[in-house]
Amino acid sequence: MKTSVALNSETSRDLEFGDYSIAQILFGDLNRNLQTVEQAAGVHINARGNSLQVQGKTHSVELAVSLLEQLYGLVRKGYPVFSQDIAFGLKILESSPRTRLEEIFLDKVYITARNRVISPKSVNQKRYIEAIRNNDIVFGIGPAGTGKTYLAVAMAVSALAAEQVRTIILTRPAVEAGEKLGFLPGDMAQKVDPYLRPLTDALHDMLGVERTQELVERGIIEVAPLAFMRGRTLNNGFIILDEAQNTTREQMKMFLTRIGFDSRAVITGDITQIDLPGGNPSGLVEAKRILKGIGGIKFSQFTRSDVVRHPLVQEIILAYEQQAGKTKKKSFTGRR
Repeated sequence: MKTSVALNSETSRDLEFGDYSIAQILFGDLNRNLQTVEQAAGVHINARGNSLQVQGKTHSVELAVSLLEQLYGLVRKGYPVFSQDIAFGLKILESSPRTRLEEIFLDKVYITARNRVISPKSVNQKRYIEAIRNNDIVFGIGPAGTGKTYLAVAMAVSALAAEQVRTIILTRPAVEAGEKLGFLPGDMAQKVDPYLRPLTDALHDMLGVERTQELVERGIIEVAPLAFMRGRTLNNGFIILDEAQNTTREQMKMFLTRIGFDSRAVITGDITQIDLPGGNPSGLVEAKRILKGIGGIKFSQFTRSDVVRHPLVQEIILAYEQQAGKTKKKSFTGRR
């Protein structure tokens, strides 16, 4: 075994896994998982039986070895490793090398109708889940694709299944982002349906279409525009306000004061995508400023590193952030 202090030097590490059958599951069909590790970590892996030799830059090799050892432990505990788990795991260990992946990946939030396990895929997602478990009101703030809404819906469905709440209420402000509601066909219910579709899509994925429809018809699940919340008191429910960056300060105050006994609320939004007309201030931005420090309210912040969609989404978010930074800098320079 070669070792070196310099991170940019070449090194080699040998790994041997005790259980051949578990090792083969980890390696994947035709060693596809190993190929994913090679591409993601920038290393070269030679496989023989239940043994591996990992070669490359010192830092990359240590990262790949830690990932493979932890994934092997996950597979032994029955966790089905997919290619995206490799990418998520590598990203986690790169930013926080001492993290134990099993504490994140084995945190089962919910098992869907298709028997798929929903669990956090980043350190911030894990913290978000813990915040929802331990607080009555949680704000999830960050860019698109970070799992803010999906995980909140999963927690709501899990709470309903465990009889911790009696109802689930999912709501969004029906704010026009460039398109006009009046030009959409149908009555008002049909006009606002596209705004609520991401929430119903998440429910369909977790419960199945028929089960979701049954619960909606029985009034156990309600999906409605934010305006429909006015004047109500929401007891014993799990309430999710999505796209909260598009609430006015009055709407946010109205929503937060609807929460009744034995209820919990999750408010999600991306403050870089505010579509309020006329430059109106966002209720989410104001809430973040004035509610911090209140017991029972928790703010969870996500970044582009938490994106769990197509890898290009992370690059797209970075490009827009950089452009926004340049525009802000030019604006500041112009005022001087």
